[in-house]
Amino acid sequence: MTASTDSEHFRPIPVRFDASMLSRILFALRCLIDLQLGTIWSFLKPRLAPLRGDLLDVGCGEMPYRRLLPPSVRYTGIDVPQASAFSMAGNAEVVPFDGAYIPFPDASFDTVLCTEVLEHAPEPAALIAEMERVLKPGGTLIATVPFSARVHYAPYDFHRFSRYALARMFGTFANVQITERGNDIAVIANKLIVLAMRMVRPSRYMLVQWPLLLPLLPVTLVFLLMAHLSMALGLGSKDDSLGYAIVATRR
Repeated sequence: MTASTDSEHFRPIPVRFDASMLSRILFALRCLIDLQLGTIWSFLKPRLAPLRGDLLDVGCGEMPYRRLLPPSVRYTGIDVPQASAFSMAGNAEVVPFDGAYIPFPDASFDTVLCTEVLEHAPEPAALIAEMERVLKPGGTLIATVPFSARVHYAPYDFHRFSRYALARMFGTFANVQITERGNDIAVIANKLIVLAMRMVRPSRYMLVQWPLLLPLLPVTLVFLLMAHLSMALGLGSKDDSLGYAIVATRR
């Protein structure tokens, strides 16, 4: 059976910004609305700020999380060469790799970062083994994966992982910490936002779908506010989360 992109009504917006004030404001607003991105950003920010040494960003895309690193960190980003398939612009700084073998020697990096990539790897366990290989002993791996998320970047979306699967996949590491991103209220809000974005797009059914936006938008706004409040207060169920974040140490 041939994979198709017919079911993917729209692709995720690449995470990118520049140093301008307008870009920073728009990115902050996006983090408030895009709960997947917002929870990733809030998780990474305190963990990347104190890092030192050499960092490898696996599947770096347009390197959005580089700005969270101290200037002293020696940053290397790698990604697959078919950037356009993931709606990414090419960047000469990005080191190409085939998505499986990481082209660096053993024990080359103090930290490996891998955000929202493992679901796109045909063999995620093999990629994890590669990231472990290039980490120095005692080095840290920081990763995020989606859980409740629509198919994206079809046909290169292969997996969703529970915390139990992740615990097995990272079982050769020490000090493995798996943290839920978001809760069931955030999942509902995220689904409503995606639905509203899809309905606002022109289509042959716009005479029907646009009037339905009138009641949908305030409901979506209420759930978005509830999501942020519940996450801030530690409420809601984490059994149905947006995704997971992993921090682990190479033995």
